[in-house]
Amino acid sequence: MNKENVIVDRLEFISGNTTCVGYLYHMKSDAPRPCIVMGSGFGGTQDTPSIIAVATAFAQAGFHAFTFDYRNLGESDGQPRQLVSIDGQQEDFLSAISFIKKHPAVDEKALGIWGSSLGGGHVISVAAKEKDLSVVIAQIPFNGFPKKNGRSLWDTLKLLHVMIKDKNRGKKGLPPLYIPAVGKTGEIAVMVGEEVTNTISDMQTKTWRNEVAPRALMDMMKYKPSTVANKIKAPVMVSYGEHDKETQGPQTTELIESLPKVEVKAYPFTHFDFYKPSIREKIITDQIAFLKKCFSV
Repeated sequence: MNKENVIVDRLEFISGNTTCVGYLYHMKSDAPRPCIVMGSGFGGTQDTPSIIAVATAFAQAGFHAFTFDYRNLGESDGQPRQLVSIDGQQEDFLSAISFIKKHPAVDEKALGIWGSSLGGGHVISVAAKEKDLSVVIAQIPFNGFPKKNGRSLWDTLKLLHVMIKDKNRGKKGLPPLYIPAVGKTGEIAVMVGEEVTNTISDMQTKTWRNEVAPRALMDMMKYKPSTVANKIKAPVMVSYGEHDKETQGPQTTELIESLPKVEVKAYPFTHFDFYKPSIREKIITDQIAFLKKCFSV
């Protein structure tokens, strides 16, 4: 099927006190179909090419896909802008599920969730809370910061200083002290390195901004989705990269071992390889096969 056959509808829903924006990708159908709710990674937005590619592929395979922007990001409302809230994003995910399951084109008894990177961690945490799920796909999932992050001790201390300073600004109601989400080695940024900066060209969109409030990293330091993974009833696919430096092996192994029903797909790629057009096609194909098996279609 061609991409032109996919219908994309802009929708709005409320999460907490915030209006969030999502897009439903679907093919014309006379009967309700299974739907996959999709969440992006740290500071990511739903209009990035990789999210659009996966949502489009799911729709072409006969599923509906519902992407959305977390609060404070992209097209969704919320202040301050570019603030990643761990608890808030989980609430947004749950709100998106609750909203889309009521859509007339969606089979409310056939719901799945998909997330990448930080979103891959979120789907684990969300699935532990939301029992009405048929399938979970966690792609290069976040499960705590890696011990080796490519930074020198001095660069780590500089980042920590900015995190604390921004956290204090938040307590005083002051605007964030923004830093880049992606930066060069030696720069004060969330993710650094040549491979990371090379991916920016594939992330440029109307809504994505290469800046975040570093106070969010304080909460991420305590975030370990594996601690609740044993509560998940639905089958889970974990897709990870064998050369991933952002969501590294020990943390991923810990997550996999904590899941009651898990299918693992390992690929000889780095973290950001997963977003490259030449590579993601194989990964998406494997994920669609998993969805078809779980939904028996």
